[in-house]
Amino acid sequence: MNDGYAEVLDAIASDSPTPGGGSVAALALAHSHALLCMVARLTLKSSKWESGHDAATEILQSSQEGITYALNLSHRDAESFESVMQAYRMPKSSDHEIAERTAAIARGYLKASSVPLETAESGLKLLNTVLGFATSCNANAITDLAAAAQMGHSAVAIAGLNVRINLTSMKQEDSVQINNSIDNIELDADSLADEIMQAIAGRM
Repeated sequence: MNDGYAEVLDAIASDSPTPGGGSVAALALAHSHALLCMVARLTLKSSKWESGHDAATEILQSSQEGITYALNLSHRDAESFESVMQAYRMPKSSDHEIAERTAAIARGYLKASSVPLETAESGLKLLNTVLGFATSCNANAITDLAAAAQMGHSAVAIAGLNVRINLTSMKQEDSVQINNSIDNIELDADSLADEIMQAIAGRM
């Protein structure tokens, strides 16, 4: 571990509202991808796990890209909340200004919800990948694969919380659509997480 990692934790621990839970969800996703890369490499390292080599090769490429993507999500989440904070700073001394400010706040919360929703979608995709790899990866790294699954599932759950906290501050039609989307993602993620742990338990 290096000082850069400590700096990230210090930024999260500060009294600034960003980076917050949405960024942490994305960082959990990045950790999940990193663990997947490790399990893929350990699987490729031995001919004993040859049945998992094709999957491991694909996962190594996709999760290396996934780490970069998740880190980008973490930065974007912090940036997206800035639009909300800026909207609240808008003047409100006239009916026109109040209307403009209210509309800007709604747009800001919609933008702030889009990144954690994207994080949740990416986490769900990762869990599908983990499930497919659970039966063919290096069995000596099965608990690391389990950790990847847990981190990916946590990323979905945390992202979901950060989506829902914004729903009441946006237009109703946007709120309903986004709420339905995150509901479906979380249900699928819960089901996949259960399947993954069953598959992993069978190899421990």
